[in-house]
Amino acid sequence: MNVSVVLFTSDLRLHDQPALRAALDRSDEVVPLFVRDPAVDGAGFAAPNRLAFLADCLTDLDAGLRERGGRLVVRSGETVGEVGKVVAETDALDVHMSAGVSGFARRREERLRTALESSGTRLHLHDTVITAIAPGAVTPASSDHFAVFTPYFRRWSEQHLRDGLGAPRAVRVPEGVGSEAPPSRADVSGVSAGLADGGETEARRRFTAWLRGGIDAYGDRHDDLPGDATSRLSPHLHFGTLSPVELVHRSRRAGGSGAEAFVRQLAWRDFHHQVLAARPAASSADYRTRHDHWRSGPGAEEEIEAWKAGRTGYPVVDAAMRQLLHEGWMHNRGRLLTASFLTKTLYVDWRVGARHFLDLLVDGDIANNQLNWQWMAGTGTDTRPNRVLNPVAQAKRYDPDGAYVRRWVPELAGLDGGAVHEPWKLQGLDRAAFDYPEPVVDLSEGLARFKHARGRD
Repeated sequence: MNVSVVLFTSDLRLHDQPALRAALDRSDEVVPLFVRDPAVDGAGFAAPNRLAFLADCLTDLDAGLRERGGRLVVRSGETVGEVGKVVAETDALDVHMSAGVSGFARRREERLRTALESSGTRLHLHDTVITAIAPGAVTPASSDHFAVFTPYFRRWSEQHLRDGLGAPRAVRVPEGVGSEAPPSRADVSGVSAGLADGGETEARRRFTAWLRGGIDAYGDRHDDLPGDATSRLSPHLHFGTLSPVELVHRSRRAGGSGAEAFVRQLAWRDFHHQVLAARPAASSADYRTRHDHWRSGPGAEEEIEAWKAGRTGYPVVDAAMRQLLHEGWMHNRGRLLTASFLTKTLYVDWRVGARHFLDLLVDGDIANNQLNWQWMAGTGTDTRPNRVLNPVAQAKRYDPDGAYVRRWVPELAGLDGGAVHEPWKLQGLDRAAFDYPEPVVDLSEGLARFKHARGRD
């Protein structure tokens, strides 16, 4: 029997899975393999919310494979070594996996390629599995990547998108290949109480519902904080339970301004992946330095802790941070507001915020998390690096009646309408009735400090 191994990573699905399809086309039998590598923990990528969501994804993937006569093989250990063991056990001639973009993923691929070549086994990397358009597929004349989104999006939109692939009807796995049981969410501690369910089945249900009842209004309502009118598909894109290629195809078929706006967001995701692929150091270093001397010391630490706990005294900022704590997810407008507040109002290093988000976000990945944080801090690809989002003005615009704030900051639920955004304006006993902190900094003071630090005063 001709055997191939499919190494699953951030592509935990059966629909539109090029690595799996190539292995099935090439071989009589296939080993669908997932390796629980402690190096992921060591690199800081393993957080409780993502581990719990991953457990859901692996359980669902195993169930889908079993419906087709196969099963998921789960091993624990160093990835290269575990793949080598499976190759030796099955005499596999080929290993298929989706191409990654981070420095961690690329180093893993190179180690795996070297180890497999020494035993005569071929490694096949597949593009357009994790992204719709492969990093490096479109480049400007003068560089190896686009640093500005608009011209990238223009070229991205002109590219031919490969056809989607259906799920396989049958998967035949060699007998005798040992496996651990897939992990269980119940075994993960420290999980956010409101964390959503993972897995391809849930992903496809959610996307179908989104196409039927949400996408049409997306262009007008994606910034609506209380309306919660975003797709909430980002965790499924991160774990690959949905295909970005399929999402683009089906959204374009749906048509309309909402679908166009949603596809644009998928292009933003590809944009960040192509930046990171070209500049791996951007995962921790400024893409464009502003020579910042970020605040540190006891005062800054107190403000950072208040920001993390949702106790800054600015209700919309605190609401978003508490949503993150409860759900392991945050509304996209909330992410912009909280990042602007930390990096520009408090003038704290973006890496502090990026690390906290990675500790909690179920959709937290290096490309989108780090580069979005840099975009908001003004050290990334933003062409307006000194923009500052005023949390009060933003709250009045995107949560005009205060419903989002009252949902997540219940101690202010007694304040009606837009008054909830400025509780510090209350006087005497009216103010004392609310157990809510005073602002950690005056907005004008924070703005002046930021302008001075950037040499803009």
